[in-house]
Formats: sequence, structure tokens, C-alpha cells
Amino acid sequence: MTHGPFDPEAARLAALTIAGSDSGGGAGLQADLRTFFAHGLLGCTAVTAVTVQNTVGVRSVTPMDAALVVAQIEAVLDDLPVRAAKTGMLATAANVRAVAALWERHDDVPLVIDPVLVSTSGARLVDDAALEAFKAELLPFAAVVTPNIPEAAALLGVDTLGPVEETLEGLAALAPRAAVVLKGGHAEDPDVAVDHVRFRGGDTLALSAPRVSTTATHGTGCTFAAAITARLALGRTVDDAISGAKRYLNGALRNATPIGAGHGPVDHLWFLRRER
Repeated sequence: MTHGPFDPEAARLAALTIAGSDSGGGAGLQADLRTFFAHGLLGCTAVTAVTVQNTVGVRSVTPMDAALVVAQIEAVLDDLPVRAAKTGMLATAANVRAVAALWERHDDVPLVIDPVLVSTSGARLVDDAALEAFKAELLPFAAVVTPNIPEAAALLGVDTLGPVEETLEGLAALAPRAAVVLKGGHAEDPDVAVDHVRFRGGDTLALSAPRVSTTATHGTGCTFAAAITARLALGRTVDDAISGAKRYLNGALRNATPIGAGHGPVDHLWFLRRER
């Protein structure tokens, strides 16, 4: 089983996404749920924000109250067989702190952190208080953290990243229990996208894939982190989860059919269609 579908054991397991809702269906918890489904898992949710958006852009964001976010997470973890969880947009410092406080009690559940801090246009999506809470309180609980280049710069407090090795070490200092994946989608190489991985303990790996020429790129970061989460929920090792997620995302990009006037979603269910 390369990507996860059709495993009978998966149907008895769940993964949790703690993220914002995307009304356009391409990113956020909608992308996460489709990815969990593609891996055969029950997808559970804690909604942190409601966004008004489509393939062209985001029109507004309404954060959820932190107490409501906590109540959703606790309801799921109290009852369902969640084997891994991920965070996406947390929106506020209160939400970041609330999730961190919960993981003090639930750190047996691997947590994949997709640090949604910077928009595609380069604008910061969280204020200074949320960023500091993210660094000081949440990242220490991460099993995997998946920043892109602008997000890594925000976490490290720099305008421009230095050498890859230096960047990975800086991020690892913020998330000492985590494998750090510095995603290469924003890099300038027109032919290849390279993700640089630093595993807990210091070993490194470069994962490369040909760039796919498509406008169907909305939600790639969410999808990648969700695929890592799904594979961890299925009992895979961290290195297998990351490399398998890279292959899954590349297939989702290659098989996507553009939809909408802007950047449409990847094809989360491509592997299921191939199996039919």
C-alpha cells in the first residue's frame, strides 16, 4: 500500500485537523478531510476560523473563540480513535495557547504543525502575540513541522533565510522534538521542488520532485501536512510519512484539473481514481 487507501485497518482509525474552514474547498480543513479520506481514515475537525474565499482570494476571516476550539478537540479526543493530529490556521494567540495547553495532556498523539503564518502574497496572517506563542508554546509539542520559506523566515525573525543547514538548525531549536521540513515550493528553481528535512537527532534529507506546471495549487501546504498526519495515524515512521506525503502531493498536482478563475485545488482523490 503506497499511499494508504484500501487498508482495512484505516477504517477503524481517525486523524484530527485543527484548522480554518475554506469556503472554496481547496485548502484548510476541507483539504485535510479529503486527504484523510484518500488514506482511508475518519477525518475529525476542530474549526479555528471561518474564511470567506474562493480560488481568487480571501475576502474575510472570522476566528473562533478559543474555548470553542478546545471543546471541539476534547470532544473528539474523548471518544474517537485519533492516532495523529495537525494544525493549520490557528488565527489568534488565544487559539495557539489553547492548543498548546491541550497537548500538554495529549502529547501521546503526534502533532503535525503546518505554521500558517504568511499569505501567498507575503502578508502576515497572525499578529506578534500569536507568532510568539507559536514559537514559545506550541512548536515544542510538534512531531513534524512543515514551514515554507516565508513561514520559516517569520519563525526565525529574519527577512531572508541563510544557508539551508543554518535554517534547519534554527527551526529545530524551536521544535526540538520534531522533524523539520523546509518546503521548497517558494524556491526559484523552475524545474525541481526540493524539500529539505532535518530529523530529530540531526540527520538530513533532500526530497525532490519535478515542478508541475498547473494553476491547481491551492492548498498544497495543507495537503502535504495532512498526508504526513494520515500516514502517522496509520503507524508509519516519520521518514516514511514525509516521503510518502511528498509522493502523494506530487500525484495530486499532476492529476489536478484546474477549476475556478484563480488557483484551484489539487486532486486529493487521484490515487483512488487510479485504483478503480
